[in-house]
Amino acid sequence: MNSVLLVAGGVALLNIYALLLVLLRAPVFRTRLYRPMVLNIGLSVAPALVLGLAGLGMLVAVALSSRVILLSVLVVSGIIWVLLLPNSAYLITELNFSHRRQEEGVPLWYDIVLVLTLALSGVMNTLLNVLLVQTMYALVRYPNEARPLQRVDSWLIVIVVLVLVTFGMYLGRYLRFNSWDITHPGSFLGKLAEHFRTPGKVREALGFCVVHTVLLAVMYVVVVAPAVDVL
Repeated sequence: MNSVLLVAGGVALLNIYALLLVLLRAPVFRTRLYRPMVLNIGLSVAPALVLGLAGLGMLVAVALSSRVILLSVLVVSGIIWVLLLPNSAYLITELNFSHRRQEEGVPLWYDIVLVLTLALSGVMNTLLNVLLVQTMYALVRYPNEARPLQRVDSWLIVIVVLVLVTFGMYLGRYLRFNSWDITHPGSFLGKLAEHFRTPGKVREALGFCVVHTVLLAVMYVVVVAPAVDVL
């Protein structure tokens, strides 16, 4: 648990640094504040906040010995979390300089660090969320084991979540869907079907998801797994 908290603290610092770079850019270089970046950072952090609230709800359910409340918390928070999580990894696709204007005097080196930090914060937010869910599952499923994160089924959950995340990234980047568009299922499914009827779109989506899933999975194994000794 201490290792998880250490990882979470490091990710929090990365988010704070990304936010500071975005906010300081305007006054230091006397230009406009690029608000979409601020919004994206907030959306990237949101899934972890949902997990925090879910944890509190689970504690209340256990204290009241209510399986109904526990199940309700798990289902509702799980759905919201899955819908929001692609917003974290989506910051990878923001690794560009579309916010720059020729008339602005912002040095290129500053914006390079800014977009790199922004993308890294999105990656780390995603990995932290997956780690928290894997840990919660393993502890509930195998409460009496010393190293429950070594169980194969907990790693299957990691892979499934990462695939869902990258598919959500694809929908956000190419169909311009937001998490809340699912509240209009008719329109959502109609646009989805129309998009994938276009020749080549299925292959495009498959390639996008495979490449980004492999990236996130490798990052998870390299960065997160050694930190919490799950391998």
